[in-house]
Amino acid sequence: MLAESRMGPETAPKPPGPADDADIPRWTAALGLPGLADVHVHFLPERMLQKVWAVFDHADEHYGYPWPITYRLPEDRRLELLREFGLPVIPALTYAHKPGMARWLNEWGAEFAARVPDGLHCATLYPEPDVAEYVTEALDAGARLLKVHIQVGGFAPDDPLLDEAWAELARRRVPVVLHAGSGPRPGEHTGADPVRRLLQTHPELTLVIAHLGMPEYHAFADLAEEYPGVHLDTTMAATDFTERFAPLPPGYVQRLGVLRSKVVLGTDFPNIPYPYAHQLQALARLGLGRDWLRAVLWDNGARLLGLPPS
Repeated sequence: MLAESRMGPETAPKPPGPADDADIPRWTAALGLPGLADVHVHFLPERMLQKVWAVFDHADEHYGYPWPITYRLPEDRRLELLREFGLPVIPALTYAHKPGMARWLNEWGAEFAARVPDGLHCATLYPEPDVAEYVTEALDAGARLLKVHIQVGGFAPDDPLLDEAWAELARRRVPVVLHAGSGPRPGEHTGADPVRRLLQTHPELTLVIAHLGMPEYHAFADLAEEYPGVHLDTTMAATDFTERFAPLPPGYVQRLGVLRSKVVLGTDFPNIPYPYAHQLQALARLGLGRDWLRAVLWDNGARLLGLPPS
């Protein structure tokens, strides 16, 4: 206590991670990284984006707590910010919740990638008769990352209608960011068991489990240990916001250390209720070390996105 009392503001230890958003480039450079390989970033058609933000505006009704959107900004400013943060490629993740929507979103994703020089061509899917056809078309057109949201979509990941599409994705080893955990609220098909059934049929899939599978953290870590292509993304995990309702369970941080090559940076930008830098602070304060941070913030995501290693 005596030592602490002698420490003024200039000598007190600073919290790990960047001080704020403006400090992110300095902090990543100090780690020896060329930037950030964030696999979980959303851009959407404007009308859809406004509807999504309207849901978050009533989050206290839907989830029981407020969820203010920190980056409620025009598209060009959001792109500019991500470049300032150090993202060399910018995903535009979309997700469908009804028939006929995925094909339209995939067309928009191709248009986004064509007009945004550093935009990553992304796609999505939904269980419907033509899903294998439009997923193949998107992959042939250059899609490099997919997003599937089980809770919002309200379908099982092992729905037979998706079988051919999953087989094609497995064959081409294109990663899929899969929101299958039961947070922020459970759905009929959320949880690890439906994903395990999917992997039993398609064990070569490259899946990136969003939010570390929150709150079924350990169950999804089991899948990452068992299947070579299963990864975990850090989206919103360990932040002050989610630790209030979905805290990391005992023993889990140690598992993240063991799974270093399987953990990938994700943030959910722009739909987050805190600054982007806070996600990085939350990961740094896990205390897993520089090598772990280097792997998670760049190397693992770069490998999935086809970027050069650090």
